[in-house]
Amino acid sequence: MLKQCMHLVRGGGSINFEQAVALARDTQPEHLFEAADRLRREFHKDNIDLCSIVNAKSGKCSENCKFCAQSSWHDVAIESYDSVSDELALSMARENEEYGVKRFSLVTAGRSLTDGQLAGFGNLFSRIAEATNHSLCASMGFLTQARAEKLISFGVSRYHCNLEACRSYFPEVCSTHTYDEKVETITIAQQAGMEVCSGGIIGMGETFEQRLEMAFELRELGIRSIPINILNPIPNTPLADVAPLEVPEILTCLAMFRFINPKAVIRLAGGRGLMGNSQRESFLAGANGAIVGNYLTTAGNSLAEDIAMFTSLGFNVELPENRE
Repeated sequence: MLKQCMHLVRGGGSINFEQAVALARDTQPEHLFEAADRLRREFHKDNIDLCSIVNAKSGKCSENCKFCAQSSWHDVAIESYDSVSDELALSMARENEEYGVKRFSLVTAGRSLTDGQLAGFGNLFSRIAEATNHSLCASMGFLTQARAEKLISFGVSRYHCNLEACRSYFPEVCSTHTYDEKVETITIAQQAGMEVCSGGIIGMGETFEQRLEMAFELRELGIRSIPINILNPIPNTPLADVAPLEVPEILTCLAMFRFINPKAVIRLAGGRGLMGNSQRESFLAGANGAIVGNYLTTAGNSLAEDIAMFTSLGFNVELPENRE
């Protein structure tokens, strides 16, 4: 099955769900990971796609996503604010640029933004564009066509909206909005002319087959930037006591996402710190992107640690001329 799937993907074809299940079930893990790494190199060479985010609006979210510390439904002590300071966001953007990070995103908690809130963040986008050469991204809840067009006018070229889980498992994750609302926002962003970044969280209690379902759903949506988050159980959330995934499960998921979405950036995102030194193995099992720096409500690796790791693994990290 491994040779058959490799031949199919290398030839520009696509594996189907049954083939994916058989591939994961019947292939020795080390052989699967090596094959996914070969596909990564063939489709993307040794390029690593790095982006960073700032929590631009924190807490008091009306949605009840079971994994999230920012939901007002859960008794989690986090810092809440309506807007990050321009100075902090600009400082983070400049620091990330110094380490060769190409994309920078403003991420807001909540179902969506008011027109006034969106306009305020538009000013911040403008300041970041003036101060850096970053490509700009946004993750600001559900979109309308008008909001999408406004974001484009601010210089935003990519919109982020995670599916979080596959269609069949999504009702177990959230009940205040639907999977179809996610898809609608993705479609609005695409039709407006933005690229879309969309993935999800693994380890929330879903089956392995449901992780594959999400990979195929993302393929159907034409997503080329797929962040894979690993559940970091947060006290006082409904998923606080979920047992963490073992590293081989994570690596198998990454490898299968590479087989199913060979042309996409498979981006290791939140929760990768739980893997410790095994993070390195992720980038030898199909992953070719990462969210770097600190995340929304949990800390990540330092930028220096990440860049050193990617460089040691042979990835191309383009640092500005003033850095060695």
